[in-house]
Amino acid sequence: MMPDLGKYSGAVLGAYGAALVLLVGLVVLTLWQGGRVRRALEAVEARVKREN
Repeated sequence: MMPDLGKYSGAVLGAYGAALVLLVGLVVLTLWQGGRVRRALEAVEARVKREN
């Protein structure tokens, strides 16, 4: 299934690996920040409800 990459196989596979690591990192960072913002928004909404 894998094409013959010859002498460039290390560079190509390394590039694919780096891209995969960066994509996974971006997804994890996005989910983490989304949860943090959601909790902050819930706290602000709860505070506003208590004040009214």
